[in-house]
Amino acid sequence: MAQIPASAAQGGTRGGGIEQNFATSLTAVPSEPLTVSGAFYVPVYSSVSMAHGKLRADFSVTLSVHNASETRALVLKRIVYFDTSGKAVEGYLKSPIALKPFSTIEVFVPTTDVRGGTGANFVVEWAATGELAEPVVEALMIGGIGAGSYAFISQGRPIRMVGKN
Repeated sequence: MAQIPASAAQGGTRGGGIEQNFATSLTAVPSEPLTVSGAFYVPVYSSVSMAHGKLRADFSVTLSVHNASETRALVLKRIVYFDTSGKAVEGYLKSPIALKPFSTIEVFVPTTDVRGGTGANFVVEWAATGELAEPVVEALMIGGIGAGSYAFISQGRPIRMVGKN
């Protein structure tokens, strides 16, 4: 897959990148070989059609990646945001980062950023130096239309190959 350049203004609500905004959640990337790896697909919705397609509600999206291991660092190799047509919209890492045990990072997409559309998604690729608890990856969408407010969560799903054995 093509790499997307990481933008300067991303990775949280505070304005800087993930490395800056979540410095206390990060540790050095391990020098040992990364022997375990995986990826998550997280469906998100920067916009939702309502009222038979006549109205559109726009949502902010907060992607959270949790290291569920109590003892091992989790290396995040890639976080990419895709639009409804599958086009990569934005990459969020300049290089791999490592999360401390039980720590979390976030990526925030504001309500005004509707590039993702109704079928947006994130792909999060991770690795570790050995066996660890599977990471937890989910997204929180918050938005509204008129006087109504909505909030919902979308859980990441491990990307696994299926088909012929």
